[in-house]
Amino acid sequence: MIGMVWVHVLVVAGYALVPVAGVALVIFARLWPAKLAGLGELLAVVFKTRAARMTLLMFVWWLGWHFLVGG
Repeated sequence: MIGMVWVHVLVVAGYALVPVAGVALVIFARLWPAKLAGLGELLAVVFKTRAARMTLLMFVWWLGWHFLVGG
C-alpha cells in the first residue's frame, strides 16, 4: 500500500513539473532571447532529413488512428 502511495506522489510530481518547466522556459526566453532558437529555426533544422519528416507523419497517423478512429 505504501508503494502505491509513492507511485501516486511521483506521478503527480511529474505532472506538476511540466508546467513549472514551461514557465521556467518562458522566463529564460524573455531574459535571454538570443540563446533560444525560434520555432521556425527549430523546425527547419529538425525537418532537414526525410527520416524526421516520415517520423512525424507516422506519429500523426498513429495519433489519429488511436484517438480519432479507434473511439
